[in-house]
This record gives sequence, C-alpha cells and structure tokens, in this order.
Amino acid sequence: MLKKSPWLLHFDAGGCNGCSIEVKALATPRYDIERFGCLFKPCPRHADILIVTGIVTRQAKERLIRIYEQMPRPKKVIAVGTCAISGGIFRNSYNFAGPVDKIIPVDCYVYGCPPKPEAIIKAVLKILK
Repeated sequence: MLKKSPWLLHFDAGGCNGCSIEVKALATPRYDIERFGCLFKPCPRHADILIVTGIVTRQAKERLIRIYEQMPRPKKVIAVGTCAISGGIFRNSYNFAGPVDKIIPVDCYVYGCPPKPEAIIKAVLKILK
C-alpha cells in the first residue's frame, strides 16, 4: 500500500476516552509505534491512516467526513473499540449517528473495550501489508 512511513491521525469522535488513552499509549516508549516508522500528525492533509475512536455523534459526523475527504490517497481507516464499531453502550443514545463504517469506509477493526495497544499496532501492521 504505502511506499513510505505511514503517518497517523487520531480522531476521537466521542465516548469515554478509554480507547483514546490506548491510542496515545502507542507513542510512549513502552509500545513505541515509531519503530515501524509511524508518526502522529495533527493535519489530515498529511495523514495516511485515520484512527477513529468513540461513538460518532451527530456533532462529530460531518467533521469525520470532512477529515476523511481531506486525506490524500491512498488512505486507510481503522475503527478502534466497541463504540466505534457498533456504538457499544451508547448505541441507543439520542445523539448516536451510527458506527464508523456507516459513515466512511473502514479497512480494519480493532475490537475491545478498550482494546490493548498491541491490538492497535497489529491493525496498523495489517494495513501496511
């Protein structure tokens, strides 16, 4: 897919932030995602892989679509956690807009509440192959 080191963009759509903490843990020396050449970037125009955590709320839906559209091709999306994949315990909430794959195309799913950082690294490596 990529002929260079992948740059990651994390988008927290909403929820309890448990998955967001696990994504942030990837940058710590213990998990060291940089050993695979991955860097977190704050701008969607520079990112290759979008990592989405939390439920997609009605307020975040349009922002998520806009961020996805701003990313250059080839772009990949990883849905991290039960909330991003199915809505989790927030599924029947008044502001739930739907799971990530109903809004933008998802290439890889990381199950768990919250998933371990090792599982997120495995998903990134799966996308790179």
